[in-house]
Amino acid sequence: MTFLLAITFFFIAALYASVGSGGGSGYLAAMSLAGISPSVMKPTALVLNILVSSIGAWKFIRAGHFSGRLFWPIAAMSVPFAFIGGRIALPVAIYKPLVGLVLMYAAVRLFRTSRGGSLPAVRPLPIWTALLIGAIIGLLSGLIGIGGGIFLSPLILLAGWADTRDALGITAAFVLVNSTAGLSGHLSLVKSLPFGLPVWITAVIIGGWVGAEFGSKRLNPAALRQLLALVLAAAGIKMIIG
Repeated sequence: MTFLLAITFFFIAALYASVGSGGGSGYLAAMSLAGISPSVMKPTALVLNILVSSIGAWKFIRAGHFSGRLFWPIAAMSVPFAFIGGRIALPVAIYKPLVGLVLMYAAVRLFRTSRGGSLPAVRPLPIWTALLIGAIIGLLSGLIGIGGGIFLSPLILLAGWADTRDALGITAAFVLVNSTAGLSGHLSLVKSLPFGLPVWITAVIIGGWVGAEFGSKRLNPAALRQLLALVLAAAGIKMIIG
């Protein structure tokens, strides 16, 4: 199971890194299908998220796809709230359906973005709106064990606050700081990590590098995102119905 998950994580990391995300929701989906304990899923997903998003952030920022004006207000509120969320250990009866709903949301989001369509013209993001968005996404991310990219990138694009490439760069940096804060808040609650974590780390580093490299060259992973949407939906249903 360790090596099967490693292969799965490699493809998840490559896919998500190509669109500026860390893959947290994908790792949660794979682990839920593999029957991994919820207490282990959250810190594991955060660790893998940090590694992949750091590669993605470096790649996109280096290519000039980043806006500090948008990033810093959102991150300023997201980081402390992600830390708070990371310190909250939800009961399994609450955690599993909550993760299931997030996975279902991710599936819908991935499918819709794969279908293309026009985006609104770029317009400024009000500072108070940015602070509020950061607080909400940060708290949710810390609670669930994801970086928040599945929430932030579609929101930025659909609201017209940045163009596609800048949105991906902002998302990658956001996932990095958010996942780090969430893991920091969760460390005191972690009693053990899975035996296969070193293998999974190796897999996502390689996958993240490959995905970020292709993403910087305008790779269009529409078909892969549609397939991943099916996996996320299946895992979300499994988590919700138990």
